[in-house]
Amino acid sequence: MILQGKKIVLGITGSIAAYKAAFLCRALIKKGAEVQVVITPAGKEFITPVTLSALTRKPVVGEFFTANDGTWHSHVDMGLWADLMLIAPATASTIGKMANGIADNMLITSYLSMKAPVFIAPAMDLDMYAHPSTQNNLKKLKSYGNYIIEPSTGFLASALEGKGRMEEPEVIVQQIESFFKYQEQLSKKKILITAGPTYEKIDPVRYISNYSSGKMGFALANVCAERGAKVVLISGPVQQQAVHPNITRIDVESADEMHREAAHYFPETDIGILCAAVADYKPVMFSEKKLKRESENLSLNLVANHDIAATLGKMKKENQILVGFALETDNERDNAMIKLKKKNFDFIVLNSLNEKGAGFQTDTNKISIITVCGDKTDFPVKPKKEVAEDIVNTLKALID
Repeated sequence: MILQGKKIVLGITGSIAAYKAAFLCRALIKKGAEVQVVITPAGKEFITPVTLSALTRKPVVGEFFTANDGTWHSHVDMGLWADLMLIAPATASTIGKMANGIADNMLITSYLSMKAPVFIAPAMDLDMYAHPSTQNNLKKLKSYGNYIIEPSTGFLASALEGKGRMEEPEVIVQQIESFFKYQEQLSKKKILITAGPTYEKIDPVRYISNYSSGKMGFALANVCAERGAKVVLISGPVQQQAVHPNITRIDVESADEMHREAAHYFPETDIGILCAAVADYKPVMFSEKKLKRESENLSLNLVANHDIAATLGKMKKENQILVGFALETDNERDNAMIKLKKKNFDFIVLNSLNEKGAGFQTDTNKISIITVCGDKTDFPVKPKKEVAEDIVNTLKALID
C-alpha cells in the first residue's frame, strides 16, 4: 500500500466539517498510515479528542504542554517526524494565520515548523471562501509550496448552496496517495535546471539583459522536486522563490558564472534542462566608473558569451538526458530543429513570441515539444506549472 508506514500529521480546526476528520483518520489508518492529530481549541468544540485518540491510538495534541503534568509537546519534533501534514478542515481563520505566520496555537506552530509537504482542505461558507482576503491567503499559501485541496460545491451548514464544502475524506485520501505515488517518479534522479536571465555589466549601473522572469524554470524545478528528484537550480537574477526542500538553488548573475556552475554540476546529474535565457553577448570592456553622456552616439563592442548548451551537449554521456529551449519569432520549427541537433539535445521545447499568452513575464505559456526524430507535439496555452508537467511527462517517457 502506498500509505503504508507514512507518518501524517492531521490538523483539525473549528468547522462543522470537523466531523469528517473521524472518517479521514479511519481511512488513512486503514491504508497503513500513522496519524497524529493536532487540534485547535475551536476544533475541540466540534469533535472530541477522545474520539480522535481512540481512532488513532495516539494522544491528541491541542496545547503546547499538558496542564496536569507539564509535558511539553514539541512542534519542532512533529515537523521533523511527519512525511506529510494535512489540515482538514481548514477554516478561513486558520488559513489566514498560516498565510501570515500568526503562531498563536499548536497547529500553526506545527505548520511553521513542518519539513514535510502540507495539504490544506478549506471548509467554510461560500461567501467566506469567495472573499478576496481568503482567496489572497490561499494564493499566498500556494506560493509557499503548499497544496490546496479545492472544496466541493454543495449544501452548506448555512443552508446555502455553493462552493465551500470540505472535500470528502475518500477523495482527500486518493489525492494523498496520488501525491506519494507521484513523488516516486523521479526518485534517485539528479536534475540540473537553469533559469532566468543573465546580466552582462556595462558599468556599475547598467547591464545587457532580457525580459526573462524565471517563472518557467522555477516551475520546472518545483515539478521535478515534487516527483522526487534532487534538483540543482542555477538561476540568474529573478524574484522567484524555490520552496521545495529537494531544490538546491545557486544564484548567479552573468553568463560566465552560469556557464561555470552548469559545467561543474552537469557531470554529476542524470538530466539537464536548460531553460535560462542566457545573454549571447557581453561587453568587451567593463567600465569601473559610470559612463557619462559625452556625445549623441555611444558604441559598445560586444563579444560572444560561452555557449552553455553547446558545452553541456559535448559533455553529455550516453546515460544522460539534455533538454533545451528555443524562443523564436520566425521559421520556428526549422530553427528549433537546427538548435536541437547542433546542441545534442534529446528534445527541445519551442516557445513562440507570436503566441498570445506565451513568452517572457507571463504566468502562462504555449509550447511545442520537438524530438530528435522531428516529431512535434503542440500544447495549448496553460499555466506554467501545467506546462512544466507536460515537459516532465515527456522527460519521464524517455526514462521509462
